[in-house]
Amino acid sequence: MAPSEPSLRALSWKRFYLSRAKLKASSRTSALLSGFAMVAMVEVELERKYDYPSVLLVAFSICTTVLVAVHLFALMVSTCILPHVEAVDSSKDINSVSESPHERLHHYIELAWACSTVFGTLLFLIEVILLCWVKFLPVGTIKAEKPVEEKGGFTVGLQAACAATVILVPVLFLFCFFTLHFYRTLVAHKIAWHSQEIAEMEMALKGGSEMIVINA
Repeated sequence: MAPSEPSLRALSWKRFYLSRAKLKASSRTSALLSGFAMVAMVEVELERKYDYPSVLLVAFSICTTVLVAVHLFALMVSTCILPHVEAVDSSKDINSVSESPHERLHHYIELAWACSTVFGTLLFLIEVILLCWVKFLPVGTIKAEKPVEEKGGFTVGLQAACAATVILVPVLFLFCFFTLHFYRTLVAHKIAWHSQEIAEMEMALKGGSEMIVINA
């Protein structure tokens, strides 16, 4: 057995388990958020007596459709690849990692992970903002037995929608900042870790070459 083979095998298994964890997380997150978006679109009740801005309804429709499509794509990729990965993991053979398709389908796994955690979560936050506007905007504008009082020219529904937007917009920027910072830190960590692995492999190969020269 070559000196570098155990390190290569450990690295292969680490990538295998990382890919499996990403597929599982993408599958759970996408199923949850896409289900919420579908329920929100079906269950939201539009007031027939209120004239909604067309831009608001179009934006809500587009955001919901794209959100469901992105998460369903991530769910489809996870559902197709995960059974093959789980089958390799259940074989209990240390050499079976080469049979897993996670290396060849690495780009699809990363794409599903990005769609589920980055784009999908970003669209979900935008969906919540639009849903607040669709739900609260008519409040106070439709005539009822007890009219809702207006303060400063703003109806209660408009105030509620603006309050939700004021809260969620900073959260949206914080999410974007955390995502960029996390991926930059993760890339730096991977570069440092791979550099260390390469240095250790070079030292191991150098030691093995010296042993061969001495034995010769």
